Amino acid sequence: MRPRTPHIDRLAREGVRLTQHISAASLCSPSRSAFLTGRYPIRSGMVSSGNRRVIQNLAVPAGLPLNETTLAALLKKQGYSTGLIGKWHQGLNCDSRSDQCHHPYNYGFDYYYGMPFTLVDSCWPDPFRNTELAFESQLWLCVQLVAIAVLTLTFGKLSGWVSVPWLLIFSMILFIFLLGYAWFSSHRSPLYWDCLLMRGHEITEQPMKAERAGSIMVKDAISFLERHRKETFLLFFSFLHVHIPLPTTDNFTGTSKHGLYGDNVEEMDFMVGKILDAIDDFGLRNNTLVYFTSDHGGHLEARRGHAQLGGWNGIYKGGKGMGGWEGGIRVPGIVRWPGKVPAGRLIKEPTSLMDILPTVASVSGGSLPQDRVIDGRDLMPLLQGNVRHSEHEFLFHYCGSYLHAVRWIPKDDSGSVWKAHYVTPVFQPPASGGCYVTSLCRCFGEQVTYHNPPLLFDLSRDPSESTPLTPATEPLHDFVIKKVANALKEHQETIVPVTYQLSELNQGRTWLKPCCGVFPFCLCDKEEELSQPRGPNEKR
Repeated sequence: MRPRTPHIDRLAREGVRLTQHISAASLCSPSRSAFLTGRYPIRSGMVSSGNRRVIQNLAVPAGLPLNETTLAALLKKQGYSTGLIGKWHQGLNCDSRSDQCHHPYNYGFDYYYGMPFTLVDSCWPDPFRNTELAFESQLWLCVQLVAIAVLTLTFGKLSGWVSVPWLLIFSMILFIFLLGYAWFSSHRSPLYWDCLLMRGHEITEQPMKAERAGSIMVKDAISFLERHRKETFLLFFSFLHVHIPLPTTDNFTGTSKHGLYGDNVEEMDFMVGKILDAIDDFGLRNNTLVYFTSDHGGHLEARRGHAQLGGWNGIYKGGKGMGGWEGGIRVPGIVRWPGKVPAGRLIKEPTSLMDILPTVASVSGGSLPQDRVIDGRDLMPLLQGNVRHSEHEFLFHYCGSYLHAVRWIPKDDSGSVWKAHYVTPVFQPPASGGCYVTSLCRCFGEQVTYHNPPLLFDLSRDPSESTPLTPATEPLHDFVIKKVANALKEHQETIVPVTYQLSELNQGRTWLKPCCGVFPFCLCDKEEELSQPRGPNEKR
């Protein structure tokens, strides 16, 4: 029994299902950069040789390099209106908190409403800690009242209206600092201030109301579709669901049989339905390509007690943060385009999130950049049934900047999909299937195992990667290992050294944090004040 997803199921019935759809990384920032550019993250530098493999907060000057060509920029050249609604997580500021060098507008998007960072625990308080929340609210009220009293007494003292010792006033000021520190600390993390929403260049909510953000974004998406119903457009709707801390509205809390995670999945499905209905209502169904996917697999280590909050990867080993195991990189893939791709078709061939950029270029009449390697392949011949096999012969699976595994798809009728693991994470505790001590598995050092020869699997026979093949059990073992090694060598020769955006040296600089007030009092809610930007280029 799984969460109810009638709208996603409908999308799958009406489109093509890609059952071996692979993300280029098992974490969000690098995976999304690969999706946007059609290139492995190692090529753009959206990787790390350390443990910080995603953009950690909005004080980090890292981001997708501006010389990368995104699918939005490609379509914009073709005259498309381009919009991004939802999670970005590709950076924001470089030198000041207002330069917004990595804003979506600089990557081909005309319209933006969403979260420049990503969801973290601080964005949505645990719904079961109401008593603590009430205390925090009272604490903040107390800070404000004492501050007013101090200002009043100080003014009275200086004016001669009241006679109080300065020691009392200074003691009250110290008391304010202590109370303020207690209130500030109660928000658990400076990341609390990164939980914000932007419309265009302007912060509209800080901190954001996470449980309502998704619903507002859906309404915004429907409005975008209505505004551009008579034009060619790209809408990248990047859900905040399903990501811890799983902010869920009251209407869906407790409605599934799978706890908070199931509730969140079912709410996301409802949102998918609203967008699909809008596409139909505006008469866009037959000329709109709809693509549904995820940036990586479930986060096995995300738990609260016995509750699994990060999802489940079924028969596939591993999960989020693991470079090569299927559970971290095999993701849903659905493509619907009535009249262009056959409904109800299932494709088992390996495909990649990186394929979307060249596919979009193909259907829009655009051209791919000729000055760089594009790792994705045009999916249309495969989707339409004009070819039997994916254009990919090899796919390379990285953990940060470290290559962990290689997938080989022979162009014969054997049906085999070989996968060689050069590095695998050390599970903590052993045999647990995850890295519960560190929350995410590491990519290098003592927390991984190096394999020489590599572990070899045939995913067509062993999709769970449970039993490594050996020369004794697989006659082609040595041939496959050699073939993969040669391909890996050729691939590595195409990698041009670039600056790693996610390096340990390129980390938090407090002055870069965006703030809609005076730090640390970054508090605002302008959502009701700001109208949605309109016009030829949508920018504001």
